[in-house]
Amino acid sequence: MGAIFSCIEGNEHIPRIAHQNGMKTLVGAWLGNDLEKNEIEIEALIALANEGCVTIAAVGNEVMYRNDLTEDQLLDYIQRVKEALPNIPVGYVDAYYEFSHRPRITEACDVILTNCYPYWEGCPIEYAFHHMKSMFESAKQAGNGKRVIITETGWPSQGGSLKGAVASNENAMKYFIDTQNWSEQNDIEIFYFSSFDESWKVGPEGEVGAYWGLWDKNEELKYQEKKKNPIFYTIC
Repeated sequence: MGAIFSCIEGNEHIPRIAHQNGMKTLVGAWLGNDLEKNEIEIEALIALANEGCVTIAAVGNEVMYRNDLTEDQLLDYIQRVKEALPNIPVGYVDAYYEFSHRPRITEACDVILTNCYPYWEGCPIEYAFHHMKSMFESAKQAGNGKRVIITETGWPSQGGSLKGAVASNENAMKYFIDTQNWSEQNDIEIFYFSSFDESWKVGPEGEVGAYWGLWDKNEELKYQEKKKNPIFYTIC
């Protein structure tokens, strides 16, 4: 399964190509404080779904975390997409704790789409995998039986540290292997962040933002082994 979190500015072609190649897709409308742009994103998401290119629809990504919209505004968008796409699961992507803090949003979602990043909470690598599992369990408990997908998790290979969390090749590979094995053994659906290093992310996230990929910016695999898993996905 592939994931994309915007439906405009060329991003709309990704789910079309994925669909043509038989892939399932999680397709998101990127929402922010620009209401006119939000309208374009929502309409584009609905159009892609009507083309048959959307397996799961995500209405917004970390909108509450960024305080870009009010809860009521987000709920209106979610309800609008649910009414337009009654046969497609609709969810919202955000940090794991938002789903327990905002029960109205959780109730509105057909599927819980949770981001789990021990690194960004300064968690040392020796505790990171267990912390990620507790994040997942928090979202799962809030969902009260709903399907839960980890839409983002990962570890950077370089770029410094945050409190006790250290970015390194060794730590990134350990986190990847632990997470992937857990996913496979327990049928946990995960999108791993990320496929490729993204140089542009040094602005919003600092140097570490550029080094979350399993492949580097030149599309060279950083590590020697890569294990396939049918329910373990990467975000492009």
